[in-house]
Amino acid sequence: MRLVRHLTDLPFDELQHGSAITIGAYDGLHLGHVQLLKRVIAAAQKHGVPSIVMSFEPTPREFFAATSPPARLMRFREKFDALNAHGIDIFYCPRFDAQMRDIAADTFIRRILIHGLCARHIVVGDDFQFARKREGTIDHLRRAGRALDYAVEQVASIDVDGCRVSSTAIREALWSGDLRRATALLGRPYRMSGKVMLGDKVGRSLGYPTANVDLRRRQSAVMGIFAVRVDGLPGGAKDAVASVGIRPTFDGTEPLLEVHIFDFDDEIYGKYIHVDFIERLRNEEKYEKVDDLVAQMHRDADNARSILAANAA
Repeated sequence: MRLVRHLTDLPFDELQHGSAITIGAYDGLHLGHVQLLKRVIAAAQKHGVPSIVMSFEPTPREFFAATSPPARLMRFREKFDALNAHGIDIFYCPRFDAQMRDIAADTFIRRILIHGLCARHIVVGDDFQFARKREGTIDHLRRAGRALDYAVEQVASIDVDGCRVSSTAIREALWSGDLRRATALLGRPYRMSGKVMLGDKVGRSLGYPTANVDLRRRQSAVMGIFAVRVDGLPGGAKDAVASVGIRPTFDGTEPLLEVHIFDFDDEIYGKYIHVDFIERLRNEEKYEKVDDLVAQMHRDADNARSILAANAA
């Protein structure tokens, strides 16, 4: 998959016969997103043109809520890897800035979708809006399509157990600790990925060596202690217990993902790992005595082992 950040860098020789496009934040790549991707790929194959996902960095919600942005379900690399795995040809991800905020709907369609991306088929969700003050609607897109010779395909939302699948619903489930609902809406366990960093080895001194992963998010969608599985290392998925938090017992301030992999002591600094969140165990707490923290860590490890053993059955 080709990453393009500016219209002028698009491969226009590949787009001379048009493209099939879908537009959105695509945060989390949930079940609804997967349906959109399937439709845009199918349209691209039907017309013999490239499939394109158009998104923004930062996301529009992050731009408009700069001081308190919503928690990201995926950081940029995770989104890129997920779209690539689904078979998208081009990931067009321009910067969302004041100029993009103020672009009129007709200008967005003509300058970006037609002249830039050579749209022939556009796939959107049923809540799609775009351009300045969200003035662009699906009906607006369809009217322009009749004049500019592109088709618009609207894909209905998906409901799971009476809940509309959305990134917002997933954030709410994760924050409340309802990992089962989040898994159902995503179609898979919630995952955080990242490179293992060299830490201060506090966990090792307490008998619980951890793989420390920089969150690279302004806000995390999850906080607390979790039963998790770790992928990306030799030998397949490994059971583990993880903490996402600031380590208040040691007066920490920056959120960090720390993962203790059971029965594993290999050197993995610099490795890129994937952490799948299976069940939330408890809130992060501050302990006055380190011995009390260690005793709780023993209980957390035992609980996580039991949960993961049951989950694997």
